[in-house]
Amino acid sequence: MVRGFCCPKILWVGLFLFLAGSQLEAQVRLDHPVVLTQLPAKGTSVPQSGTMNRTDYDIRARIILLMPDGSVRNLTSDFHSACDPDISFDARHFLFAGKKTAADPWTIYEMAADGSEVRQITRDLGDCRSPCYQSAMFTLNSPAPWFQVAFVVVAQDQADEFGRAPTRILYSCKLDGSEVRRLTYMPASCLDPSMSYDGRLLLSSERRLGLGRDSRTRFDLFGINLDGTDFALYSPAGPARFRHMACSTQKLVIFVESESPAWDGSGSLGSVAIRRPLYSYRPVTKPGDGLFHSPSPLADGRILVSRRSTNGSDTHAVVRLDPATGQYEKVFDDPAFHSIQAKAILARCEPDGRSSVVSEDDKTGKLYCISVSINDLKDPQGLAPATAKKLRIVEGLVPETAGGASPGGQRRILGEIDIEKDGSFNVEIPATIPIELQVLDEDGLALRTCRWIWAMNHEQRGCIGCHEDPELTPPNVLAEALNRKSTPLAISPQERRTVDFDRDVMPILSAKCVTCHTAKHPSLKMAEAPADQGPHNQAYRALMIPDSGKSGHRKYITAEQARTSLLVWKILGRKTSRPWDEVSKTGTITPMPPKNATALTTEEKRTIVEWIDLGALWDGIDQTNNREKR
Repeated sequence: MVRGFCCPKILWVGLFLFLAGSQLEAQVRLDHPVVLTQLPAKGTSVPQSGTMNRTDYDIRARIILLMPDGSVRNLTSDFHSACDPDISFDARHFLFAGKKTAADPWTIYEMAADGSEVRQITRDLGDCRSPCYQSAMFTLNSPAPWFQVAFVVVAQDQADEFGRAPTRILYSCKLDGSEVRRLTYMPASCLDPSMSYDGRLLLSSERRLGLGRDSRTRFDLFGINLDGTDFALYSPAGPARFRHMACSTQKLVIFVESESPAWDGSGSLGSVAIRRPLYSYRPVTKPGDGLFHSPSPLADGRILVSRRSTNGSDTHAVVRLDPATGQYEKVFDDPAFHSIQAKAILARCEPDGRSSVVSEDDKTGKLYCISVSINDLKDPQGLAPATAKKLRIVEGLVPETAGGASPGGQRRILGEIDIEKDGSFNVEIPATIPIELQVLDEDGLALRTCRWIWAMNHEQRGCIGCHEDPELTPPNVLAEALNRKSTPLAISPQERRTVDFDRDVMPILSAKCVTCHTAKHPSLKMAEAPADQGPHNQAYRALMIPDSGKSGHRKYITAEQARTSLLVWKILGRKTSRPWDEVSKTGTITPMPPKNATALTTEEKRTIVEWIDLGALWDGIDQTNNREKR
């Protein structure tokens, strides 16, 4: 009777475990070694959730070698902390970021796959993270190609356009640590570089959504050439605000995505097709499947990726996942550690090599466009040459340390040029500075804006149109602007000017507006009250009051978008919004100043328009110590 009772019970328990948890309980054995990072489950410093600050949680991490028989060996016992492994194409070595002592900066090292031959690569650059091997680089006159390492420098003393520090910047150098070169110049952070199969680097970069003080940010996937040229959006906005930790199989780019990142950056998995990355997004996992971290490719199209439960009841385990089905099976788990960043030690095809035209001796680059009329608007003629008259080139400025920038950052105008009759332009600009392109109408109002791009030294960078569909074939025409030399806008920093309220706009208001807009004015009170205190005067605060009709918007000013600003409508005497704009302001426009008052000059109107299009800031940021020439 004892046997008759026990055997069915064992069978039922086994059947229950099989049906309810076989996908997670089954632990497969790979036929190749794996290196991975282990982070102690206890004593981990957890950053604030909802951010992309992944600087501190991996202190005391280590890199282990997992063999096919299940045995493990600590490869970084001589390091205080080590993480971020990346396997060489021939699988003989791997890169990683390490700290010999707690006081050391994160430094890039290379190690043989068996744990021997450790050597230091980066020196005197501060904290360096997320290394990856690059494919071959060459120039037309180089005797032989060479190989490089890409990595992220955590610039503690450099802020982004919102005044936040540190900023994470992509760099590269040769395998011996020489010829260090900065690759990214946007005033925002970038994360997680990895090589794609077409020979470009993929990375996650922050960009703004919305306008001015009302904007939000997101991290999207971008592509960039190995020498820093042709930085461009790789995969556009998806359902989640944060995309990072991308890896490439032969057909897919797979990445971690979330609306608000967990403390370790984990989230769901999404993918895009390599052939059409802009319009092929699909989710790989569902929210109920758990939180995933650091995917990496396997030879058969599956991936290694780390997974933990959404409720935080367990640690990350390494699983093997099929992107086509979302099904996964456990490979390795150690409850005392979060096991992340698993990379198979397998030789793989080297991505395509790339040639470089970058020459440090040339301090400028060139930028041309076939036609701004090629765009993604429902009515492309809304940006036809008859409407788009000029192009304004704007330099992005950020303070050298945090806390000094206004939301949205300050800009400095390089200049304006005429757009050709066919919608083309061709300009020469200073190299390696972040620039913003603003297409202007006859009133100097920015119709569409592109931010942030740059030209490397001696680069000739071209674009098809203005926010065009880059997966379409461009027209087979020779743009008029390419029949002549580039218009030079490579002016010195002292010649670049900003426009701010305190210095440029307030004198106009004082002369033409404040005398009427006093405390007696029913709506817009610009005159300073005697007891008024604070960093901004009454006129600025009055113009920047919120719009009660639409949350997050302002009544008179739409920062960075003068064409939808009520103030501009009034000084121009008409609505200047475009069909593609969302505006909440209705009713008849009463021109200002009234007919019995002194009118604004054309130059004064342009000053107000420029001030708003450049961010509607109170005071400019003077990095040249030369306010008179800004």
